[in-house]
Amino acid sequence: MLSATVARADVPPPDTRSPLTAPPLRNPGQSLDEEIHRIIDEDASSYAMVATLLLVITMMEWFRWWLNLPPQPLLYTVITVVVILYVARKLFVLRRKLRQLRLARDGERAVGQFLETLRMRGYRVLHDLIGDGFNVDHVLVGEAGLFTVETKTYHKPAKGKPEILYDGEHVTVAGHVPDRDPIVQAKAQAQWLQNILQESTGRRFKVQPIVLYPGWFVTTTVKLNRDIPWVLNPKALPSFLEHCSAQLSNHDAQLATYHLSRFMRAAARVK
Repeated sequence: MLSATVARADVPPPDTRSPLTAPPLRNPGQSLDEEIHRIIDEDASSYAMVATLLLVITMMEWFRWWLNLPPQPLLYTVITVVVILYVARKLFVLRRKLRQLRLARDGERAVGQFLETLRMRGYRVLHDLIGDGFNVDHVLVGEAGLFTVETKTYHKPAKGKPEILYDGEHVTVAGHVPDRDPIVQAKAQAQWLQNILQESTGRRFKVQPIVLYPGWFVTTTVKLNRDIPWVLNPKALPSFLEHCSAQLSNHDAQLATYHLSRFMRAAARVK
């Protein structure tokens, strides 16, 4: 009798609301996870459904032909072969894109988990800040200042030295120039974050851009300073932060983190 009179916890009664007062903050690589699910749920599934439908139609036509009904298997076969070839090509492209996205997502997760260890040093860590058509992978806020962190994850070459060279302006990955300039991207992200905080707080916070390459050996031909983006292996970052002069008071770090958290939650509500 007791179970019949007590409302089930997983069935919300009418006129109730969620106990959560704000959406949770985002996780490392969440944007890439969402893009992976979108590709699987929308693109890949739709192509597979079209190919399956035409295959069924073709089988039905051959069945009609077997029963001496007025068949047209040749027409349907040609249509099906053309569509299947088209879908196979699209699925091949999607498969390659999914592999790249999964690699990027795993890199962001690994770097995000590594950055979480900096909390023991007093840093606040935020992940996956969504902008207009882009995202900032991670943000660090602490005594050494405000940092945007862009993670770049690449497969290592089977042969040769997996080395990244940085001269203060350009990056080469195993001797190749990336299709998308990570330095330009990192600077744009830092400027965007600086503008967001200035609009929200009325104060100008200097934001230092960082580009991290997990698993790669990074060689810099210039001394890294506050005037240029930093390009590092993630494991080298704590040492750089440790040797930085203090830029933010604890009050300013709390202020910046609070406003960035508000921005992220507002963006989550809109989405």
